[in-house]
Amino acid sequence: MWLRNFSISNTKNKFTVVGCDSYGHIKDLNSTFTTGCSLSCSSETRFEEAGSCSGVGCCQTSLPQGMRNYKITLRSFDNYSDVRDFNPCGYAFIAKEKSFLFSKQELLDLSNRTQFPVVVDWAVSNQKCREAQKDARSYACKQNSRCKESLSGIGYYCVCEDGFRGNPYHSNLDAGCKDINECEGDNRCSRRCHNVDGNYKCSCPRGYRGDGYKDGSGCKFPIVEISLGISVGLPVIFTVVSILYWGNKQRALTQLRRQYFEQNGGNYMLQQHQQQHRDTERTRIFAEHELKTATNNFDESRILGCGGQATVYKGILPGDLLVAIKKSKIGGDSRQVRDFINEVIVLSQINHNNVVKLLGCCLETKVSLLVYEFVENGTLLDYIDPLKNEDSFSWETRLRIAADTAEAISHLHSHTSVPIVHRDIKSANILLDHNHMAKVSDFGSSRLVPADENQVYTAIQGTLGYLDPEYLHIGRLNEKSDVYSFGVVLLELITGKKPVEFDGLGPKHLTTYFASPMEEGSLLEVLDKRVLNQKNVEQLKEVSLLARRCVRVNGEERPTMKEVATELKGLIAVKKHPWVKGGDMMSEECESLLGHAVASTSAGTSTGYVRARTFAAHDSTQKQVAFEIADGRRSF
Repeated sequence: MWLRNFSISNTKNKFTVVGCDSYGHIKDLNSTFTTGCSLSCSSETRFEEAGSCSGVGCCQTSLPQGMRNYKITLRSFDNYSDVRDFNPCGYAFIAKEKSFLFSKQELLDLSNRTQFPVVVDWAVSNQKCREAQKDARSYACKQNSRCKESLSGIGYYCVCEDGFRGNPYHSNLDAGCKDINECEGDNRCSRRCHNVDGNYKCSCPRGYRGDGYKDGSGCKFPIVEISLGISVGLPVIFTVVSILYWGNKQRALTQLRRQYFEQNGGNYMLQQHQQQHRDTERTRIFAEHELKTATNNFDESRILGCGGQATVYKGILPGDLLVAIKKSKIGGDSRQVRDFINEVIVLSQINHNNVVKLLGCCLETKVSLLVYEFVENGTLLDYIDPLKNEDSFSWETRLRIAADTAEAISHLHSHTSVPIVHRDIKSANILLDHNHMAKVSDFGSSRLVPADENQVYTAIQGTLGYLDPEYLHIGRLNEKSDVYSFGVVLLELITGKKPVEFDGLGPKHLTTYFASPMEEGSLLEVLDKRVLNQKNVEQLKEVSLLARRCVRVNGEERPTMKEVATELKGLIAVKKHPWVKGGDMMSEECESLLGHAVASTSAGTSTGYVRARTFAAHDSTQKQVAFEIADGRRSF
């Protein structure tokens, strides 16, 4: 047989002869080497256990190095005349060592096994290392590798240098032989390990002596020298020890802060975000000691609010700047880190008066810290919940808060470089400043929706009572999910009730509770009596209709946030300009409707109608603007 490109491996293969009246030999046609073995057995021959090829029925011998052309000869001593109990055939072949396990059964019939694996030696070209290295263009061994002679004696092959691992034939450093960082695994260093190309070095911290190796002198503190010096200058020694201790402690703290910084996504995600958005204002990175000083070491008296995931503290920065500092309760959780980074990325893209402003963050602590502008009047929930605020505030203020919030959400959906879905719109996430201006907050669960996608699929996240039914059931998130949540906030504003209340029969959802009066014509019975009066009954009804559209089960039937914001601003404009023709008649109608609603409360039903009218208004330039309500009548 002749092999053109490869040689038979003399270390991985064996020449094997099977039979009971046979002798076989193999000759290397490129040399004078010949080897073989012979076999003879009878019915009285005792065979060894299966798997043994030791000369009884089967014999094996080694092959010469670098054999490529060979000839196998197989003969019989007595022409198989004495073979009675066995197959009168002999077999001779080359096979991978241990791939053929001999048994007595093989003497009966080996013809069914016509193929055996053979291992060949692989090498680069036919040159030796010294010859191959003369031609740099054809030399196969790349950087950080070395040449080794082929085991067959023909050609060469490449291996990575000690301390490197990879593909020695690849010129790309990322795929070729790369340095192994021995410091990450077991090594001989007792204290400090320094990785170098192909190796590593050990050293001792400052103040210690030794070579730094476990099997060498190690790292030892110079106790003897210090003891001798104590008698000469105890104060000096004390100072030196204190400095060393302080230095080691500071280094440990610095290393810990660096670890927290990376753990909280500092180097990778924040810097990546800032490179992608150079046109946005850079988020300030606060040091831990700055925020500790601002909150009096996070004193309990500075707590503004406390949720399931974080606590918010009031802080005072230099210059008497009031801030709100959000501190996560648990550190190291991958989801919290993801939400923390997400909130930084989202808020850094938004510049809107009705969105709480992110001033910066702190990344060198175990738990993440976010620093916001201080919004002093709490949340919208604090004002509309009857259990928290009995008097609440006027309908005009509620309507303005709703319009401000809608404008902020519309800005997220339509006016940012990448549309943003807040995913957790609720009254507890709407903050109020000293003028009761609304500011949307808590963007930890927000998601960016790329321009080429109108929706994304995510794990369900949000607050019970505010969740979009479509999103809840199929995980499909888009801008209409925020519209639904805002619709629930509108229902809270006009009814003063919670999104979900529990009684003996289970949870009672505000959207279901509100739907029945709308259909039965008894809307005025469920409106918040703290704000309902003759002057705003029509606005309340219009907002009720808008809220009803926002919380429709089918997301496609809901309006966009831009349409919602425009409609709410239109209602405010109507209120500000007393230009309604036939105002007396409208007032009389409102009085009649309101009086009818109050009188019908005990009966359990109330129905009112809004007649179709055309209102005309004049703006500051005296240009007439028309507002129309569709013809026909609306039943409440």
